Amino acid sequence: MMNSQPIGFMDSGVGGLTVAKAVIKKLPNESIVYFGDEARLPYGEKSQAQIQTYATQVARFLLKREIKLLVVACNTASAQALPLLARELPIPVIGVIDPGSKLAINTTLNHRVGVIATNGTVNSHAYERELKRLDPKTTVFSLGCPRFIPMVEDGEYHRPEDQKIVDVDVKPMLAHGIDTLIMGCTHYPIMRKLIQNAVGPRIRLVDPGIAVCEQVVDGLKHADLMAPNDHQATYRFYTTGAVAKFVTIAEDWLQMKIDACHVDLSELE
Repeated sequence: MMNSQPIGFMDSGVGGLTVAKAVIKKLPNESIVYFGDEARLPYGEKSQAQIQTYATQVARFLLKREIKLLVVACNTASAQALPLLARELPIPVIGVIDPGSKLAINTTLNHRVGVIATNGTVNSHAYERELKRLDPKTTVFSLGCPRFIPMVEDGEYHRPEDQKIVDVDVKPMLAHGIDTLIMGCTHYPIMRKLIQNAVGPRIRLVDPGIAVCEQVVDGLKHADLMAPNDHQATYRFYTTGAVAKFVTIAEDWLQMKIDACHVDLSELE
Protein backbone atom coordinates (compact mmCIF):
# COMPACT_ATOMS: atom_id res chain seq x y z
CA MET A 1 0.00 0.00 0.00
CA MET A 2 1.36 3.42 -0.96
CA ASN A 3 1.00 6.56 1.15
CA SER A 4 1.38 10.09 -0.19
CA GLN A 5 1.17 11.86 3.19
CA PRO A 6 4.22 14.01 4.03
CA ILE A 7 7.24 13.27 6.19
CA GLY A 8 7.57 15.69 9.12
CA PHE A 9 10.83 17.32 10.20
CA MET A 10 11.33 19.28 13.40
CA ASP A 11 14.32 21.32 14.55
CA SER A 12 15.12 24.32 16.72
CA GLY A 13 15.84 26.33 13.58
CA VAL A 14 17.29 25.93 10.09
CA GLY A 15 19.74 23.16 11.01
CA GLY A 16 17.32 20.35 10.28
CA LEU A 17 17.26 21.50 6.66
CA THR A 18 20.54 19.59 6.30
CA VAL A 19 18.59 16.41 7.05
CA ALA A 20 15.61 17.43 4.92
CA LYS A 21 17.91 18.16 1.98
CA ALA A 22 19.40 14.68 2.15
CA VAL A 23 15.92 13.10 2.27
CA ILE A 24 14.64 15.24 -0.62
CA LYS A 25 17.58 14.09 -2.72
CA LYS A 26 17.16 10.45 -1.76
CA LEU A 27 13.34 10.36 -1.96
CA PRO A 28 12.20 12.91 -4.57
CA ASN A 29 8.61 11.61 -4.55
CA GLU A 30 8.12 12.23 -0.83
CA SER A 31 6.43 15.40 0.40
CA ILE A 32 7.79 17.08 3.52
CA VAL A 33 6.55 19.44 6.22
CA TYR A 34 9.37 21.22 8.03
CA PHE A 35 9.13 23.09 11.35
CA GLY A 36 11.89 25.35 12.66
CA ASP A 37 11.30 26.56 16.23
CA GLU A 38 13.59 29.57 15.94
CA ALA A 39 11.77 31.69 18.50
CA ARG A 40 12.92 29.29 21.23
CA LEU A 41 16.40 28.35 20.06
CA PRO A 42 18.94 27.30 21.06
CA TYR A 43 17.50 24.09 22.50
CA GLY A 44 21.01 23.17 23.64
CA GLU A 45 20.87 25.63 26.53
CA LYS A 46 17.42 24.53 27.79
CA SER A 47 16.47 21.97 30.44
CA GLN A 48 15.29 18.49 29.47
CA ALA A 49 11.77 19.31 30.68
CA GLN A 50 11.62 22.39 28.44
CA ILE A 51 12.94 20.49 25.43
CA GLN A 52 10.41 17.71 25.94
CA THR A 53 7.59 20.27 26.14
CA TYR A 54 8.75 22.06 23.00
CA ALA A 55 9.25 18.82 21.07
CA THR A 56 5.81 17.54 22.07
CA GLN A 57 4.16 20.80 21.01
CA VAL A 58 5.88 20.81 17.63
CA ALA A 59 5.11 17.14 17.06
CA ARG A 60 1.40 17.75 17.71
CA PHE A 61 1.47 20.68 15.26
CA LEU A 62 2.98 18.43 12.60
CA LEU A 63 0.52 15.61 13.32
CA LYS A 64 -2.28 18.04 12.46
CA ARG A 65 -0.59 18.37 9.04
CA GLU A 66 -1.12 14.61 8.65
CA ILE A 67 2.52 13.54 8.61
CA LYS A 68 3.16 9.79 8.31
CA LEU A 69 6.62 9.73 9.93
CA LEU A 70 8.52 12.22 12.10
CA VAL A 71 12.22 12.97 11.82
CA VAL A 72 13.53 14.69 14.95
CA ALA A 73 16.16 16.59 12.97
CA CYS A 74 17.73 18.10 16.08
CA ASN A 75 20.45 16.41 18.09
CA THR A 76 19.44 18.00 21.39
CA ALA A 77 15.79 17.01 20.96
CA SER A 78 16.88 13.52 19.86
CA ALA A 79 19.00 13.21 23.00
CA GLN A 80 16.40 14.61 25.41
CA ALA A 81 12.96 13.84 23.95
CA LEU A 82 13.11 10.99 21.42
CA PRO A 83 12.00 8.16 23.77
CA LEU A 84 9.05 10.28 24.93
CA LEU A 85 7.95 11.08 21.37
CA ALA A 86 8.37 7.47 20.25
CA ARG A 87 6.07 6.36 23.09
CA GLU A 88 3.41 9.03 22.61
CA LEU A 89 3.10 9.45 18.85
CA PRO A 90 1.01 7.11 16.67
CA ILE A 91 3.60 7.24 13.83
CA PRO A 92 7.24 6.13 13.43
CA VAL A 93 9.77 8.55 14.96
CA ILE A 94 13.42 8.74 13.87
CA GLY A 95 16.22 10.70 15.56
CA VAL A 96 19.69 11.64 14.38
CA ILE A 97 22.00 10.29 17.09
CA ASP A 98 21.76 6.55 16.41
CA PRO A 99 22.30 6.85 12.61
CA GLY A 100 25.14 9.34 13.11
CA SER A 101 26.86 7.08 15.61
CA LYS A 102 26.67 4.06 13.29
CA LEU A 103 28.16 6.06 10.43
CA ALA A 104 30.99 7.26 12.66
CA ILE A 105 31.83 3.73 13.81
CA ASN A 106 31.92 2.63 10.18
CA THR A 107 34.18 5.59 9.33
CA THR A 108 36.82 5.62 12.07
CA LEU A 109 40.00 3.58 11.66
CA ASN A 110 41.74 4.39 14.95
CA HIS A 111 38.64 4.19 17.20
CA ARG A 112 39.06 7.79 18.36
CA VAL A 113 35.93 9.78 17.56
CA GLY A 114 35.18 13.42 18.29
CA VAL A 115 31.75 14.98 18.72
CA ILE A 116 31.05 18.71 18.40
CA ALA A 117 27.55 19.68 19.47
CA THR A 118 25.45 21.98 21.63
CA ASN A 119 26.13 21.95 25.35
CA GLY A 120 22.80 20.18 25.85
CA THR A 121 23.78 17.30 23.57
CA VAL A 122 27.28 17.08 25.06
CA ASN A 123 25.95 17.05 28.63
CA SER A 124 23.42 14.33 27.76
CA HIS A 125 26.29 11.97 26.81
CA ALA A 126 23.93 10.50 24.20
CA TYR A 127 26.58 10.12 21.50
CA GLU A 128 29.11 8.69 23.92
CA ARG A 129 26.64 6.04 25.13
CA GLU A 130 25.62 5.03 21.62
CA LEU A 131 29.17 4.97 20.23
CA LYS A 132 30.36 2.86 23.19
CA ARG A 133 27.40 0.54 22.77
CA LEU A 134 28.23 0.00 19.11
CA ASP A 135 31.97 -0.41 19.72
CA PRO A 136 33.32 -0.53 23.30
CA LYS A 137 36.86 0.01 21.97
CA THR A 138 35.99 3.50 20.75
CA THR A 139 37.22 6.49 22.75
CA VAL A 140 34.90 9.50 22.48
CA PHE A 141 35.83 13.15 22.93
CA SER A 142 33.03 15.72 23.11
CA LEU A 143 33.18 19.49 22.74
CA GLY A 144 30.43 22.07 23.06
CA CYS A 145 30.40 24.69 20.29
CA PRO A 146 27.45 26.92 21.22
CA ARG A 147 28.56 29.83 19.02
CA PHE A 148 27.94 27.90 15.81
CA ILE A 149 24.12 27.88 15.88
CA PRO A 150 23.77 31.69 16.07
CA MET A 151 26.29 31.97 13.22
CA VAL A 152 24.22 29.70 10.99
CA GLU A 153 20.91 31.28 11.98
CA ASP A 154 22.34 34.71 11.10
CA GLY A 155 23.83 33.51 7.81
CA GLU A 156 27.36 34.17 9.05
CA TYR A 157 29.31 31.26 7.58
CA HIS A 158 30.91 32.69 4.46
CA ARG A 159 33.32 35.35 5.81
CA PRO A 160 37.02 35.07 6.80
CA GLU A 161 36.15 36.17 10.35
CA ASP A 162 33.68 33.27 10.58
CA GLN A 163 36.52 30.86 9.78
CA LYS A 164 38.58 32.36 12.61
CA ILE A 165 35.78 31.71 15.13
CA VAL A 166 35.46 28.09 14.01
CA ASP A 167 39.23 27.62 14.15
CA VAL A 168 39.34 28.83 17.76
CA ASP A 169 36.32 26.84 18.94
CA VAL A 170 37.33 23.53 17.34
CA LYS A 171 41.03 23.72 18.21
CA PRO A 172 40.75 21.84 21.56
CA MET A 173 39.50 18.78 19.67
CA LEU A 174 42.73 18.53 17.66
CA ALA A 175 44.77 17.44 20.70
CA HIS A 176 42.97 14.09 20.99
CA GLY A 177 44.27 12.32 17.88
CA ILE A 178 40.80 11.71 16.43
CA ASP A 179 40.39 10.60 12.83
CA THR A 180 36.60 11.10 12.71
CA LEU A 181 34.48 14.04 13.86
CA ILE A 182 30.70 13.91 14.22
CA MET A 183 28.93 17.18 13.47
CA GLY A 184 26.53 16.53 16.33
CA CYS A 185 24.19 19.41 15.58
CA THR A 186 22.21 19.57 12.37
CA HIS A 187 23.16 23.24 11.97
CA TYR A 188 26.84 22.39 11.66
CA PRO A 189 26.89 20.77 8.17
CA ILE A 190 25.80 24.16 6.78
CA MET A 191 29.26 25.36 7.84
CA ARG A 192 30.98 22.10 6.88
CA LYS A 193 33.63 23.87 4.80
CA LEU A 194 34.70 26.02 7.77
CA ILE A 195 34.83 22.99 10.09
CA GLN A 196 36.84 20.92 7.59
CA ASN A 197 39.28 23.81 7.18
CA ALA A 198 39.64 24.01 10.96
CA VAL A 199 40.40 20.32 11.52
CA GLY A 200 42.35 19.67 8.32
CA PRO A 201 41.87 17.12 5.52
CA ARG A 202 42.91 14.03 7.50
CA ILE A 203 39.94 14.13 9.87
CA ARG A 204 36.76 12.82 8.30
CA LEU A 205 33.55 14.65 9.08
CA VAL A 206 30.36 12.70 9.77
CA ASP A 207 27.02 14.28 8.91
CA PRO A 208 24.29 12.35 10.76
CA GLY A 209 21.72 13.75 8.32
CA ILE A 210 23.14 11.60 5.54
CA ALA A 211 22.79 8.49 7.71
CA VAL A 212 19.22 9.42 8.69
CA CYS A 213 18.12 8.90 5.08
CA GLU A 214 18.68 5.17 5.31
CA GLN A 215 16.58 4.94 8.46
CA VAL A 216 13.81 6.99 6.84
CA VAL A 217 13.76 4.65 3.86
CA ASP A 218 13.75 1.59 6.14
CA GLY A 219 11.03 3.11 8.33
CA LEU A 220 8.78 3.91 5.38
CA LYS A 221 9.25 0.49 3.81
CA HIS A 222 8.74 -1.34 7.10
CA ALA A 223 5.45 0.50 7.74
CA ASP A 224 4.44 0.31 4.06
CA LEU A 225 4.32 4.11 3.83
CA MET A 226 6.34 4.90 0.69
CA ALA A 227 4.81 7.45 -1.68
CA PRO A 228 3.85 6.30 -5.20
CA ASN A 229 6.61 6.67 -7.78
CA ASP A 230 4.48 9.13 -9.76
CA HIS A 231 3.62 11.27 -6.71
CA GLN A 232 4.35 14.99 -7.15
CA ALA A 233 6.15 16.02 -3.96
CA THR A 234 5.24 19.22 -2.11
CA TYR A 235 7.34 21.06 0.46
CA ARG A 236 5.88 23.14 3.30
CA PHE A 237 7.90 25.14 5.79
CA TYR A 238 6.92 26.67 9.13
CA THR A 239 8.96 28.81 11.50
CA THR A 240 8.29 30.48 14.83
CA GLY A 241 10.98 33.03 13.92
CA ALA A 242 11.40 35.64 11.20
CA VAL A 243 10.13 34.29 7.90
CA ALA A 244 12.41 36.38 5.67
CA LYS A 245 15.57 35.24 7.47
CA PHE A 246 14.43 31.61 7.44
CA VAL A 247 13.67 31.74 3.70
CA THR A 248 17.04 33.32 2.87
CA ILE A 249 19.03 30.58 4.59
CA ALA A 250 16.69 27.77 3.46
CA GLU A 251 16.93 28.82 -0.18
CA ASP A 252 20.71 29.14 0.07
CA TRP A 253 21.02 25.65 1.54
CA LEU A 254 18.32 23.81 -0.43
CA GLN A 255 19.02 25.62 -3.71
CA MET A 256 15.32 26.03 -4.43
CA LYS A 257 12.66 28.69 -4.06
CA ILE A 258 10.46 28.15 -1.02
CA ASP A 259 7.59 29.74 0.87
CA ALA A 260 7.43 29.66 4.64
CA CYS A 261 4.64 30.43 7.10
CA HIS A 262 5.08 32.04 10.50
CA VAL A 263 3.65 30.19 13.51
CA ASP A 264 2.96 32.13 16.68
CA LEU A 265 4.00 30.34 19.87
CA SER A 266 0.44 30.66 21.15
CA GLU A 267 -0.61 28.22 18.41
CA LEU A 268 1.58 25.55 19.98
CA GLU A 269 0.20 25.74 23.52
